[in-house]
Amino acid sequence: MSTKELQQEEHEVLQSIYESDVAFKEINETKFQYKVGEDGSNKSFLIEVIWGENYPNEMPDVNLSAFYNNHISESNKTIVINKLREEIEPFIGSAMTYTLFEYARENFDELMTYQTESSFQLSEEKDLEVNRTEVNSKKKEKKEHLTKAQKRKLYNRFGNQQTEKPRGWDWVDVIKHLSQTGLQPKSENS
Repeated sequence: MSTKELQQEEHEVLQSIYESDVAFKEINETKFQYKVGEDGSNKSFLIEVIWGENYPNEMPDVNLSAFYNNHISESNKTIVINKLREEIEPFIGSAMTYTLFEYARENFDELMTYQTESSFQLSEEKDLEVNRTEVNSKKKEKKEHLTKAQKRKLYNRFGNQQTEKPRGWDWVDVIKHLSQTGLQPKSENS
């Protein structure tokens, strides 16, 4: 069988095995992802497997570079990738994606032994600190300070309604205005 036929066969097998598994995601016909661990846990991670042109006669590209894995330290990512590659090396020449995902699931605790709680907590603390500074900067807005005389004048003018002025407080009395200016007689030239 050619490598394309072997890839097509393994692709169909993966679809049938993982069709109802929410942890499995097919990006395209040669790129697959599998989430290991509880969602939101600091020790969960997402494995990405990318088949090359000669897969399964060559090892696929295995990485943890997805955004989901930002909470994992670089040293732990390297350890996990090396262990996964060691595990699938004997399977070169045959389908190995399922074997890789199952190995990661079964040996999850061993793979994440070097992942500490502190790295996850540090990222959460940074997020909280950013939120605190945003809240503090919003609180520091200065209000307009009025003198006692200004406050008294406002109170006398509008009562206790400092925020809303009564409707029409600045309207001009049209009839009074016209009576003061008077009606201009029409000139004969116009």
